[in-house]
Amino acid sequence: MTTIAQTNQTPLDSITAVTDGVLGHVVLGNTVQAWIIASAMLLGLLLAVYIVRSWLLGRLAKIAARTSRSWDDIAIDILRKVKVWLIFPALVYAAAQSLLLSPALTSGLKIVAIVGIALQLVLSSLRLVDAGLALLVKNSRTESGEQDVTVASSLGVLRFIAITVIAIVVALLALDNMNVSITPMLTGLGVGGIAVALAVQNILGDLFGSLSIILDKPFVVGDFIVVGEQKGTVERIGVKTTRVRALSGEQLIFANSDLLNSRVQNFKRMQERRISFTIGVTYETPAEKLRAITGIIRSAIEKQPQVRVDRIHFKGFGAYSLDFETIYFVLSPEFNVYMNIQQAINLEIFERFAAEGIEFAYPTAVRIQRQEGPRVESAPAGVTPAQTASPAPRS
Repeated sequence: MTTIAQTNQTPLDSITAVTDGVLGHVVLGNTVQAWIIASAMLLGLLLAVYIVRSWLLGRLAKIAARTSRSWDDIAIDILRKVKVWLIFPALVYAAAQSLLLSPALTSGLKIVAIVGIALQLVLSSLRLVDAGLALLVKNSRTESGEQDVTVASSLGVLRFIAITVIAIVVALLALDNMNVSITPMLTGLGVGGIAVALAVQNILGDLFGSLSIILDKPFVVGDFIVVGEQKGTVERIGVKTTRVRALSGEQLIFANSDLLNSRVQNFKRMQERRISFTIGVTYETPAEKLRAITGIIRSAIEKQPQVRVDRIHFKGFGAYSLDFETIYFVLSPEFNVYMNIQQAINLEIFERFAAEGIEFAYPTAVRIQRQEGPRVESAPAGVTPAQTASPAPRS
């Protein structure tokens, strides 16, 4: 006799059975339950990132409101520039650790995550470098206390070098985390770097020349310099070239390496200007007036402001003049100040010489004519004067 056992199954038990069946269904090597858990982990990580980011921004904003320091403002700026889509692959990789994935897929997720983190590090470093350079410009001062315009004009060079170094370091770290051996790569970069350096040695020379100009500061933006026969005001110091505005208006472009190999005269750093000029008077000038000339010149110079007389001497006897040499200093480097002072001195000397009756010398030529008597020819030897006389005319 066969007995059929009947079980009483409730609706809840049916739902549970169906749910267990669905959750236990395998998709791509993992159960649906495992996929749900991984998705929940991903959402939790995203939520944690947003919460932590918002909390840090709030705390830093309160600190920044109470202090005048700049580091908290920099931190706020960096946090605001964090790109969630760049760190999202890293969150996916972290959540996927609970799943059974193929080695190829796991490796691919890891590579994408590392690349995203590396890019975010470079972007954050870029913001940090910009903030650091801004502080450098703000705190840079010349000896006179003014803002150093050279640092401001060199921001492009410094930013390029800093970002290049950071990008190389981040790239090497990323490759190392991808299980790529970077030792042969570094060796290859060393050999290749030598070849590249030889190929672009002129460009590298100008680049290091730019760094030398920035650090050593033989001149800065705004200085008036003379290089050989070229002269002008420095407008910009770039990565490869320095640009100078000539007096006639055109722009002169010098390679940085050429500037470092040349003699550069920097007139902006002149503290005082040494002036030398010579005055010549005629040889007919009386001795007592010659003795008065040095006093006249000294008086004309000392009437001017911002001057210091060095010496005034009766220098010597010229080809057509008696020469007086004068040396004095203008206590200002400005060229226009010097020209105004020299003009006033010249006018004063001219008026005083005119009043004293002293004449300026100028190139002259004297022509001397000698008047000779009638020419008498001597008689040949042995002949008397009577014999050489002309015969008297016949009547």
